[in-house]
Amino acid sequence: MPRGAAFLHSGDDVSERNFRGQRRLFKPFRSRGRVWLFASFVIAALVMVPVAALLWQALQGSAGLWSHLARFVLPHALSQTAILMAGVGVLVAAIGTGAAWLVTAYDFKGKRVLEWALLLPLAVPTYIVAYAYLDLLHPLGPVQSGVRAVLGYDSPRQFRLPDIRSMSGAIILLSLVLYPYVYLPVRAMFMTQAANLVEVARTLGIRRRAIFWRVAMPLARPAVAVGVSLALMETLNDIGASEFLGVRSLTVSIYTTWVTRSDLPGAAQIALAMIVLVIALVSLERWARRRQRYSITAQRARSFAPKPLKGKAAALALVLGLLPVVFGFLLPAGYLAVEAWKRFQFAGLSGKLLIEARNTFTLSALATVAVLVCGLVVAFAARSYPQRGMQAVSRISTLGYAMPGTVLALGILIATAGFDRFLDAQAREWLGVSTGLLLIGSGAALGYAYLARFLAISVGSVEAGLTRIPRSYDQAARTLGHSLTGTFRHVHLPLSKAAIAAAGLLVFVDCMKELSATLLLRPLNFETLATHLYGEAARGTYEEASIAALAIVVVGILPVILLARIGRNEQQG
Repeated sequence: MPRGAAFLHSGDDVSERNFRGQRRLFKPFRSRGRVWLFASFVIAALVMVPVAALLWQALQGSAGLWSHLARFVLPHALSQTAILMAGVGVLVAAIGTGAAWLVTAYDFKGKRVLEWALLLPLAVPTYIVAYAYLDLLHPLGPVQSGVRAVLGYDSPRQFRLPDIRSMSGAIILLSLVLYPYVYLPVRAMFMTQAANLVEVARTLGIRRRAIFWRVAMPLARPAVAVGVSLALMETLNDIGASEFLGVRSLTVSIYTTWVTRSDLPGAAQIALAMIVLVIALVSLERWARRRQRYSITAQRARSFAPKPLKGKAAALALVLGLLPVVFGFLLPAGYLAVEAWKRFQFAGLSGKLLIEARNTFTLSALATVAVLVCGLVVAFAARSYPQRGMQAVSRISTLGYAMPGTVLALGILIATAGFDRFLDAQAREWLGVSTGLLLIGSGAALGYAYLARFLAISVGSVEAGLTRIPRSYDQAARTLGHSLTGTFRHVHLPLSKAAIAAAGLLVFVDCMKELSATLLLRPLNFETLATHLYGEAARGTYEEASIAALAIVVVGILPVILLARIGRNEQQG
């Protein structure tokens, strides 16, 4: 063969190898790679099953049931829910935005401690705060007894404070716990606003107070809207605090309709109404931000310099910043610590409480592993398949977090009970044995609820970790002959350990604190720390549950520490 022909032939071989390499690089999902895509579709379908089950069960109710609910149940529940959400929305926006501006625009002694201390109410679930304040503010409790002693009264008949079991009490207590949902994004927005915007306003003669309303606040509206919507989602999900404080919200109506009245179709119909409310809330939040745009020209914005405060002004700023921390965390947590110590000295740690703690940690750990695995699958499949269809699947898989726990649990209860009945019938027919309530009785249904509800946390955290890995790493792994699964195992998994660990911590704590789904789906004679606390508070024996409540609060501090460290690193970076 001539020398030139050999060169051309070798060039053809190189071109063919490059073409095959590109095919292997950009179309690697023909065999084992498609498992990721299929698994993502299955996970998204599992999230949508409860909604389909609710719709099916709601259609089983008669027309008379619909009219009865529309006339007697839904109007009162909707009005109570709307008032509660409106009050909480206004208060969390005011407290969260004010606290964020205070620690961003001003510099005073104690500010660095206050920055992370304002996150502490996140460690206390709403039902625990309600439980603590119900005992603290009881007519015979320490607060009212102390006030009467100071004023010279001897009996609650002579003097008593307004009853906290009211709509106003529920709004105040929920706001004291949920304002960090607004504080976090708004503070981040204030910190990243370019200094030149504030400086230009200052050169135009605008005072610092006016800068907040005319410059900072308009730019922070998207963050405020996001934070308020998250707080309202948590308000909708709440069942313990609302029930303890006498507010008959939609969530409480669903629970009582199913548990007390044994009316599953009616509960499903109320749950569908609640889903419509959630969709309306999300749509309203997006509509309110539809025309808002904000961009900066610099690659990294320079935040404006805070104004130093001294003397009385610094003391006043510190006191104002500490008020939500004191009433949202220190008072209820301190009360729980005192009561838990008294209970421990009197009876020690009961065997029942230790069993409940074991149940809580075991169930939360298993659910966390399942949520992390599914979150990794969905997030990595979305990265590997950037088409619109896969992005839609990723969004669907995270819808469970938008649904209140009671609604999600009711849908899972309907679906798993139907599957248990089908499985039992088949086992009787073919094997002559009864399987009973296999999914519900084993706790698998409860784990399913945790998976569907908290999958969004795992997917979001893992996606954030994966976005920091350059696409060139994927291509380099492919050129070295790694499959899609091999690339994930050798490249993405080691580089995403920090994001996975953070997601696991958040999911574990949320599983520990979850009450509404656990109440509906726990197996018989199976109690967790949260359900134990709910039962004791419902009976009025608050002191019996103080140790369980304190354990939940102590574990809940862990993600707060994580958030504080992340915020400090971003500020320093």
